[in-house]
Amino acid sequence: MIKAKAPTSAAITEQTFFKTDHLQKDLKKKSVRGGAITMAAQAMKFMLQMCSTIVLARLLTPDDYGLIGMVTVVIKFVVLFKDLGLSTATIQRANINHKQVSTLFWINIAFGIFVALVVAGLSPLIAWFYKEPRLISVTSALAFIFICRALSVQHEALLKRQMMFNILAKIDVLSMLFAVITAIVAATQGAGYWSIVYMLLMMATINTIGVWIACPWRPGLPQRNSNVRSMLAFGSNLTGFKIANYLSLNLDNILIGRLWGTVALGLYAKAYQLVLLPMDQINAPLTTIALPALSRINRDQEKYRNYYYKAVLSVTSIGMPLVGYMFATADQLIPFVLGDKWSDAVPIFLFLAIPAFLGTLEPAMAWAYQSLGRADRQFRSGLVISVLTAIAFVIGVRWGAIGVAAALGITRPLIIIPSLIYCYRNTPLSLSGLILSIYRPALASISAALIIYLFNRVSILTGNIFINLVISLVVYLIFYAAIWIIIPNGRKIIRELL
Repeated sequence: MIKAKAPTSAAITEQTFFKTDHLQKDLKKKSVRGGAITMAAQAMKFMLQMCSTIVLARLLTPDDYGLIGMVTVVIKFVVLFKDLGLSTATIQRANINHKQVSTLFWINIAFGIFVALVVAGLSPLIAWFYKEPRLISVTSALAFIFICRALSVQHEALLKRQMMFNILAKIDVLSMLFAVITAIVAATQGAGYWSIVYMLLMMATINTIGVWIACPWRPGLPQRNSNVRSMLAFGSNLTGFKIANYLSLNLDNILIGRLWGTVALGLYAKAYQLVLLPMDQINAPLTTIALPALSRINRDQEKYRNYYYKAVLSVTSIGMPLVGYMFATADQLIPFVLGDKWSDAVPIFLFLAIPAFLGTLEPAMAWAYQSLGRADRQFRSGLVISVLTAIAFVIGVRWGAIGVAAALGITRPLIIIPSLIYCYRNTPLSLSGLILSIYRPALASISAALIIYLFNRVSILTGNIFINLVISLVVYLIFYAAIWIIIPNGRKIIRELL
């Protein structure tokens, strides 16, 4: 009797990480379980980040943050090239194989090394532009991040493709934990702005080690006949969009840093980071879940549409009230979180809260473009938005950091509706369907924020800021839930959402 040949480890790995047929059987359950795990991990990351923000804001100065803000403008721009959009191509593609992913891996590695060398080589130019010689050593050190990220791109994409969110969550939490500990220890030892550099380097290193341990797939040699041209085209359009979007959202830092100096940039950068902190904790994990799930069902229009609107409702039901609460309590929240020396960031924060509130919808557009394979349209939309935003920044910078924040707060509401209409054209989705999905959290968040804003100005509050913030939060949540219930079918939607 001839024994069946046992499958090789390579075959097992390919079956485990490349095939996705098994995900179709219970996509909803996997998405919900993945969402719970990812959000729990994100909550832990949020607490770690808040802890680091509170501690480091007291150990460091606006000048330290402004200096890092100058170099991170460049670093974040180059990070857009870290995977050339090829990780999303791996996730979105219906069928992939070992040859294709191996070829993409080596493309990522070659480009990562190239970018690291370019960044290190540009460090004297960056220092000259900002008139800050300290930026030479900082920029050169941070160039190492690009090599780490190039090594982890395809392994992380395969884990996301298989919706292994529990593993990804553990890696994210551990990498941030080690990074925060490193930064705080360094800051207490007087490292100054270098403590932030160490934090970024530690996070990238631990993440790379983690995904390689979690994903046993190992690349083969690159091959010319691997049929990756369409994936490269998808990735190039996605990278083009990221570049356009980045330039529009980071020109503010460049202009403020160049014209108004490190202190103004430090105040602006910290207000920007704080107002987007809750959204970063929500958008990133839900995108991790939604994109691979939507990519698996994009041929079933009705199923796709229902899943999409529920995903958008989930992100807005959490994100909008968070931004609304922060807006209503900004004059107490910022001194509590950052300290009294950051009080000048309050008006900047208030203007930035407007685009942050609307920013809860930006991941929804990315989900539609990318899961339906229309990164080319996303690129074109991004170019138009970038030009309009850049014009607004150039006009607003004459009034300093607050002028730039006001420019962003004014332009974002004007851009969002046309952007959504263009995104949904010739797709199963519609603007009316989106509005029906999100009007409840939007209305409840805005109404509760106005109530809290007035409440804090007519009520007798205690002298303890923490207690005031807790009281405001409780009152805010009561009104937010009450408005949800008052709206027709509110209770039913809440039950479905849960």
